[in-house]
Amino acid sequence: MSLFSQIPDEGALKTARRTAPLAERMRPRTLEEYVGQEHLLGPGMPLRMEIERDDAGSMILWGPPGVGKTTLAKIIAQATNASFIEFSAVMSGMKEIKQVMVDAEKAAGFGSRTILFVDEIHRFNKAQQDAFLPYVERGTIRLIGATTENPSFEVIAALLSRCRVYRLTPLTDEQLAQLLKRALADKGRGLGELKVTADDDALEMIVAYSSGDARYAYNALETAAKAAAGGRITRDTVHNALQQRVLLYDKQGEEHFNLISALHKSIRNSDADASLYWLGRMLQAGEDPLYVARRLVRMAVEDVGLAAPEALRMALAARDAMDFLGSPEGDLALAQAAVYLALSPKSNALYTAYGEVTAEIENHRAEPVPLHLRNAVTPLMEKFGYAEGYQYAHDVEGRVAAMECLPENLRGRTFYHPTAEGREKQLGQRMEEIRRIRAAGRKSEH
Repeated sequence: MSLFSQIPDEGALKTARRTAPLAERMRPRTLEEYVGQEHLLGPGMPLRMEIERDDAGSMILWGPPGVGKTTLAKIIAQATNASFIEFSAVMSGMKEIKQVMVDAEKAAGFGSRTILFVDEIHRFNKAQQDAFLPYVERGTIRLIGATTENPSFEVIAALLSRCRVYRLTPLTDEQLAQLLKRALADKGRGLGELKVTADDDALEMIVAYSSGDARYAYNALETAAKAAAGGRITRDTVHNALQQRVLLYDKQGEEHFNLISALHKSIRNSDADASLYWLGRMLQAGEDPLYVARRLVRMAVEDVGLAAPEALRMALAARDAMDFLGSPEGDLALAQAAVYLALSPKSNALYTAYGEVTAEIENHRAEPVPLHLRNAVTPLMEKFGYAEGYQYAHDVEGRVAAMECLPENLRGRTFYHPTAEGREKQLGQRMEEIRRIRAAGRKSEH
């Protein structure tokens, strides 16, 4: 790859533009054509002002697919009269990076400015990202990285500190509809010469299925236009063209964690409808159903706990049903468990209690087991006091012995504090009863 490679002739460029996908042909060329991201590019917004002042530095554009990251980078290059080098982290390695840096440095010596656009920068490893640092620091290049992943986790700190991060958001339904209508009317770059019309509800269907992704919306419109009988795009045309909607999801990426977080917090907040929605979003996007089942089991013990102990049985049964039936039949078992968990009384008392126990174990010395709780399985052990003073609970009134079962340094310590929710209210009452019986037993011993 070289900044000085041969430029194709105009005829070849025109042919390429005619055969390019609609999304590429309709790519905005100026800020005035650009739709969306008003929080960055609206009048008076920081990024817009930097571009207009020719003062835009290195940056990371973070956002979901099809929101205009590549387009914005090209517009910045054009508006600032900079050479534009497009780089894909999927296709390029260290050799290509070094060659581009050398060429950019040569170009800088002739007074030329270079914008290096790195698509999917999160796919570069640490060493590859490190290679950009000296050139970004010297200003040899202005780096614009595009990523669908959270840069906090995917871009090295040294590079992140030298770039501004701009968050791009999905396009709204109104913005997508505006782009589709523009493409239908545009005779030069769009579908205007085909004289295709589209019913409003057909466009609404494309917009709904696109989930804020302009590239997907353009591709869907182009496919529907080619299949349109009599030059009219209807809902049936769109349905046949699309088959299945796009759902933003990455099983290893941030959206995976965003959705499971939404499901967990909806169940914790006893919102059955939201729980069903987020569960459906994950399953429809292709998440492993058994992963969801495992998370439901966790929610049963973490957020419901002993307030409704049967919730754990429900979650485990849903896992078994999912494993037995598979999708889509097993999805209903997960939905049943999610709703049951959402509507169950909630308690994290056991979760908190176990956390206190583990903290106690980690932060303090491990006390020996009291002698009266040990088994005296040999005469020598009996001689040393093993099992001495042990009280068999079934032989005492109330089936509760007065003896202490915690180590001496934890005598009287309480870890589990049941709430007044669901079954746990009864457990709390039982704990109070046990305390009274034990106290009475100790009093009688004295």
